[in-house]
Amino acid sequence: MTRTPAEPHSVPAELGPYLREVVHRARAVCGTHLVSVAAVGSVALGDYRHGRSDTDVTVVVDQPLPGRTLSDLAAVLTHPGLPCPATGLELVVYDAGFAARPSGEAGYLLDLNTGPLLPGKVSFDPAESPAFWYVIDRSVAHRCGLPLYGRPPRDVIAEPGRADLLTALRASVREHGLAEGHLGDNRVLNGCRSVLFCRTGHWQAKRRAARAVAASEERFRPLIAAALRSYERPRSAATELPATDVRTFLAWVAERVGEAAGR
Repeated sequence: MTRTPAEPHSVPAELGPYLREVVHRARAVCGTHLVSVAAVGSVALGDYRHGRSDTDVTVVVDQPLPGRTLSDLAAVLTHPGLPCPATGLELVVYDAGFAARPSGEAGYLLDLNTGPLLPGKVSFDPAESPAFWYVIDRSVAHRCGLPLYGRPPRDVIAEPGRADLLTALRASVREHGLAEGHLGDNRVLNGCRSVLFCRTGHWQAKRRAARAVAASEERFRPLIAAALRSYERPRSAATELPATDVRTFLAWVAERVGEAAGR
């Protein structure tokens, strides 16, 4: 298969040169071991908001790489050495053997967070991180991942099983319920995405999910509307939402996810 980058129009204009450079540097470090690079998250779901969204990237290599190679990859991608135009880059590397199997584990070789508004993280040990982030992202990658280089993500990243996905969603809702490190608007919109997944079995962008939940749940409509308005603002100017209302909403979300897990 000829390995080519994604068509330029399929990537937000603000991210095009940056993501091409991410691919270029990944190829330079990983060489022939590089199997696939894909955009996930808001880019893949068609709802990237410049000044608000991270850019999420999943990388698959053909075998576990030496620690030195993974360290070199993290180094060449770290902001500001490679300036990130989004609020941050969340990049995860998997080996092809792990990525090809449905799993409820984190399972990564490298987890890199970097960027102007994202707390830095470089981890080579998946035991250091809650698994649910990676389970959800692999599901999005399998279903919706936007190819940037190499094999399509659907061909190399397995869909996690339903039970593992629902376990991951429950953990995600608990995490957002704690509020630590999460903006109120994102907590609400993430909850909406979880509810809509339980209802439909499909991933939707957070804002689309929020509108769908607001349309069916009148009592939460004012809170969701406030979250949507806040989400239109830069992170630094996000609106503080009523804490009690957010907790009540997330408790309701947890109940909906629990019901789905029990079916």
